Amino acid sequence: MHDPFEESLRDLLKSPTSSHDDDACLHRVLKTANRQVGAGDLFTLMGRWAGALMIALNSGSAHVAPVSRRKSSDSSFDKAD
Repeated sequence: MHDPFEESLRDLLKSPTSSHDDDACLHRVLKTANRQVGAGDLFTLMGRWAGALMIALNSGSAHVAPVSRRKSSDSSFDKAD
């Protein structure tokens, strides 16, 4: 599977070393990788939070019953003769 972030990190590491400092290149690569991992962790956290919310709503919905404020009448048309 094609991953553009991995490809950009490889390009940063493969760039010629004569034009820049190795420490600066490593810093850029690590900074980019840190952003990628942080974004992935954030989306994972939000996904798990949404899943937990759906489970809570699903398990709590069985406890909700319709409530009627009408007085129950003892009329006979609901009963079988």
